[in-house]
Amino acid sequence: MDVRTLLLASAGAIIAVSAAHAADAVVVAEPEPVEYVRVCDAYGAGFFYIPGTETCLKFGGYLRFEVAGGDNVYTGRHVGGENDTWYARTRAELRFDARTETELGTLRSYIDSRFQYTNGDDAGGLLHQAFIELGGFQIGVNDVIFGSWLNYAGNIIRDDVIQYGADSMSSNAISYTYKAGNGFSAIIAAEQGSETNGYDYVIDDYMPHVLAGVKYEQSWGTVAGVIGYDSVQEDIGVKARLDVNFTDALSAWIMGGYQSDYDEDSFITNQNRNWYGPWEGDWAAWGGFAAKVTDKATINAQAAYEEQGTWALALNVNYELVPGFMIRPEVNYTKFGGARKEEALLDSGEDDAVGGIVRFQRNF
Repeated sequence: MDVRTLLLASAGAIIAVSAAHAADAVVVAEPEPVEYVRVCDAYGAGFFYIPGTETCLKFGGYLRFEVAGGDNVYTGRHVGGENDTWYARTRAELRFDARTETELGTLRSYIDSRFQYTNGDDAGGLLHQAFIELGGFQIGVNDVIFGSWLNYAGNIIRDDVIQYGADSMSSNAISYTYKAGNGFSAIIAAEQGSETNGYDYVIDDYMPHVLAGVKYEQSWGTVAGVIGYDSVQEDIGVKARLDVNFTDALSAWIMGGYQSDYDEDSFITNQNRNWYGPWEGDWAAWGGFAAKVTDKATINAQAAYEEQGTWALALNVNYELVPGFMIRPEVNYTKFGGARKEEALLDSGEDDAVGGIVRFQRNF
């Protein structure tokens, strides 16, 4: 056998062995494609699809620090209580908003939790809001509708010196909101009530507190009203509000409230108070304006008065130092009247109070 024949025979043997080994080789599966997070633009900025689902999720919140000095404009005492010192609070708020389109409309679940540290005291966590929405119906815990339906008050830190139904008070509730699509909307709701700041508004039988409200919004502004029935005290509270946008940089608003069967003794003792009439007297009024003076600075002012004689004035500047970071210095003045005046005189010997507060807030 010559050399050429030997080489050809060797090459053929190698090819045959290689082919046999290749036939016995394990087939390696192709890797599955990676599913990247997709932006969901159906509900505005910040939403993304949860991988593997058609549910859109947005999470955000803020981190806030505020420090105050001077008098406590709610009571007339010093903000540090019996001590002549600063008031300081740090708060973190986390929000989760999940939405999915269904044959009955948008299915939404929303969670808002707060954690704060006030004057050396770790107050722990608070479930501020947690509700489910579908087809106009909402169930869960949310801000008291008597305050939220009319968009609270002005863009003031201490906007509730004369109380109107504050966002700090939440309640379990069932509500239905109708939106006509032409700026008109209406709401009906049943609330359980809550225990807040020493006031117990929780229902004591199967009859809930009941509310109804209407609203009409246009480019020029908004007109709205709400009425609430306290099923425990069997009293009502009514509020109406008008907002006017004069220009893109200047707006103003006014709001008035009335409650039935005001009882001064109930206000003093914090017992048997109307859930929908937290001010002192039969009626109260609030008003204010917002003026955008530069691209970064807006001046906000608010004045409030309740029938028993208390005035509350506030002025601040909301300044956006950089996008997402706000600084808001505010000054407040209260002139006490009625039962609040007597309490202030006992506590401090003065019938008025002047205080200031500065808030730093990073939104994300």
